[in-house]
Amino acid sequence: MELNKINSLVELFFEKYKEKKELKDQPFLKWLKTNENDFLTWEQAKHKICLLSEYLAENFSKGDRCVLLSENRPEWLIADIAIMNAGGVTVPLFTTYSEKDYEYIINDCNPKVCIVSNNIQFKKIKKFISNETKVISIENFDTKIECIRDILERNLKKEKINIFENYNDKILRKDLACIIYTSGTTGNPKGVMLSHGGILSNCEGAQEILDTLVKNEKPVFLTWLPLSHSYEHTVQYVQIFLGAKIYYAESLEKLLPNMAVAQPTIMTAVPRFYQNLFSKISLNFSKQKGIKKKLIESTIYLGIKNLKKEELNFKEKIVNFLCEKLVRKKIKKQFGGKLKAFVSGGGALDQKIGEFLNSIGLPTLQGYGLTETSPVVSCNIPGKIKIETVGPPFMTNQVKIAEDGEILVKGENVMLGYWNMKKETEDIIKNGWLHTGDIGEITQDGNLKITDRKKEIIVNLGGDNISPSKIENLLCLNEKIKQSFVYGDKKTYLVALIVSEAENKKEIENYLENLNKSLSLVEKVKKFKLINEEFTIENGMLTPTLKLKRKKILEKYNEDLEKLYKFK
Repeated sequence: MELNKINSLVELFFEKYKEKKELKDQPFLKWLKTNENDFLTWEQAKHKICLLSEYLAENFSKGDRCVLLSENRPEWLIADIAIMNAGGVTVPLFTTYSEKDYEYIINDCNPKVCIVSNNIQFKKIKKFISNETKVISIENFDTKIECIRDILERNLKKEKINIFENYNDKILRKDLACIIYTSGTTGNPKGVMLSHGGILSNCEGAQEILDTLVKNEKPVFLTWLPLSHSYEHTVQYVQIFLGAKIYYAESLEKLLPNMAVAQPTIMTAVPRFYQNLFSKISLNFSKQKGIKKKLIESTIYLGIKNLKKEELNFKEKIVNFLCEKLVRKKIKKQFGGKLKAFVSGGGALDQKIGEFLNSIGLPTLQGYGLTETSPVVSCNIPGKIKIETVGPPFMTNQVKIAEDGEILVKGENVMLGYWNMKKETEDIIKNGWLHTGDIGEITQDGNLKITDRKKEIIVNLGGDNISPSKIENLLCLNEKIKQSFVYGDKKTYLVALIVSEAENKKEIENYLENLNKSLSLVEKVKKFKLINEEFTIENGMLTPTLKLKRKKILEKYNEDLEKLYKFK
């Protein structure tokens, strides 16, 4: 299948189904939260998509919006394809949005239909939906609301299923596929309009990585990141293109046991997941003694040498062989035993964490992108990993560095614009080039390297530009520090909030003292305040993609931070 000749995401699914006849009865979708042993097959999924498409077509005009609010489960993908097949536009919502965000988005996109998974999700948006908006549920919880299961059964009884037994071939690559609202670290979310061609272009760009990872085998994915996130939303169509088997994880807390069941080939997640993984494994390693400790130290040291393509001497090769058998193999088994790669996106992955995970047998590829680029711009390639970079740009988009160092992107993957925001669209897309707001450079070997974030730079009283996220990542490398927030705009020095359960503040002071030795004068954190409350999605301090909401944190802790500048 040539992705550049496919016209829509709907066509991608149906053509894959037709192309591989053996797929029809193959397991396709499975939610690990259910007790049922059998998967939804490709044939069953296709049939449900057709039946739901037919029903939705009666409620849609071309371009009408359909809100989709659900946890990850097979019905999410089925609904997404059915909405587009019926001529509609999917508007995915995070299940963790604030009430204010739900109200804003629903008023902004004015949906004709809302699909919700259950009563828990429905309650979140009930008061913001107009009487003209049709509500459909995945689970049966209210007799006044039509349930997908009933819709499918009713349509199944009809003598003949119409045109949707095939698919809607009137959709073009330039047509709007979805509006994905950016969670935003400040202000209201923006509705990013992504085209069918943009997402297909992204899938095509990923082929070089995928070909290296899966070759001729059928890959298995374990999906954990919300499907409402542009990253995982696009990954769905990569999975379809590969004819993959897809498991939906129960929750973050059950991710490791879910991995043991699913035995995934590839798994995608955001940097916070890898940071937590690093902390847990490091803590476990620190408890080892004697020969075990020596073996672990050798595993990390030799693993990093391999990653950097440094030659091992004869003795190191023997030790590395033992590390492979006694340490890395054991670690891989805990993650299902068949993992070819973790793929990190949605934010900057600390170099030390990337080196550590790769060294212990968990290949981790860092990529880069934005919701506005459908979303991936570049990614490291297996066997050619440059951990300090985000890999070479995809062949399907162009990347250049502006005079001020800003990364600019051009290609079919660039969004059509922001929904109802003409000025904001014109501010970010100029002459076809998307201005990312990130600062970077192209290395000698053609890889993209992110060096800063234009919008999140602290400018101190001396006019120095400082990246808070760089220092926050370094602080969080200590297993006693769960989260951190660095502050210091228009100040003479930096201070920090540190989320920790450390019993002794001295431990944090000692770590900070050592860390400061490796930082430049303007980057040193002079004072900090320990806090117990974590930054979470629920308390409004994190975006649904686990990025710090700096404005919200400042609103709550501004007084505490300012006190750190008062001399006793």
